[in-house]
Amino acid sequence: MKQRIVVKVGSNVLTRDDGKLDVTRMSALVDQLAWLMQNGYEVILVSSGAMASGRGEIKVNRKLDSVAQRQLYSALGQAKLINLYYDLFREYRISVGQVLTMKENFASRREYLNQRACMSVMLDNGVLPIVNENDTVSVTELMFTDNDELSGLIASMMDAETLIILSNIDGIYDGSPKDISAKVIPLVEPDKDLSEYIQTEKSGFGRGGMITKCNIARKVADEGIRVIIANGKRDDILIKLIREPENTLHTEFVPASQPVSNVKKWIAHSESFAKGIVRINMKAADKLRGNAAVSLLFVGVTAIEGDFEEGDIINIVDENGDRVGVGRAGFGSVEAQRNIGKHDLKPLVHYDYLYME
Repeated sequence: MKQRIVVKVGSNVLTRDDGKLDVTRMSALVDQLAWLMQNGYEVILVSSGAMASGRGEIKVNRKLDSVAQRQLYSALGQAKLINLYYDLFREYRISVGQVLTMKENFASRREYLNQRACMSVMLDNGVLPIVNENDTVSVTELMFTDNDELSGLIASMMDAETLIILSNIDGIYDGSPKDISAKVIPLVEPDKDLSEYIQTEKSGFGRGGMITKCNIARKVADEGIRVIIANGKRDDILIKLIREPENTLHTEFVPASQPVSNVKKWIAHSESFAKGIVRINMKAADKLRGNAAVSLLFVGVTAIEGDFEEGDIINIVDENGDRVGVGRAGFGSVEAQRNIGKHDLKPLVHYDYLYME
């Protein structure tokens, strides 16, 4: 059975210093992706670069706000970007398909499964899916932080074995990457705290930074998927990560030994779609955070906020306001409000539909 790899390539890899698309780099990336497919891997590509591709296509005579700029350049650039990929992959007789998506397309289980089915049939027929956020219609507050977040969701949704995030640095450093004494951390175990190492600066042409990459990498690794952060501007980086990983600079997040179910994978990435908040006491919070598999019972609930229906996503928060987890509601908010503190009822959130932070 083929191993499934999701490769995310960021704007900072695909652009030149002037912000325009680097076609030479893009061609080298396609060479490596083709090599992966020829060597028994199923590949999904999450590619930024639409805005960079569209910047040089038109001269704008009047000043546009940031949303209008994003929509215009993305609309122009996405067409150019996918055509470039089409031409480059055609040299290897590899068919590609475009998947444009938005954050709200992952909000309902039905739409989530529909996207999964779409990409599954592409892979089953030897088509390489090229995924990007549909910036032409995405509203700012509903956008992904950047394509790191999208790639984590795609890797999780498609049951990938590995997610490779290609950035413009070699991995997570134990200091500032600008410090010559700083070294790349090769392996991140599930319980390793990276907060003291992560730099807050963003890349030149992307929306996210290393904090986003680490948070996504940690979450995806917790779901049983190996995550690698490496430098997409290094020659043949993908091939080297497969052939000689021990001699290739990168950071690998070790996956959890117990993978979670597909439903829990969806719930894990759904906290921003939550329709309500459930506040619980510390006793309930401690039980949920313990090692035993437990559901959220009404006896530990202290308050219900928001308007939600049975099956909606809800956030679970402790007395201090810290999020404990996210889950799928077994009751609507009106009925849940009536059941606060009661015993001997079915759980508000069953363990099978609960993802702990």
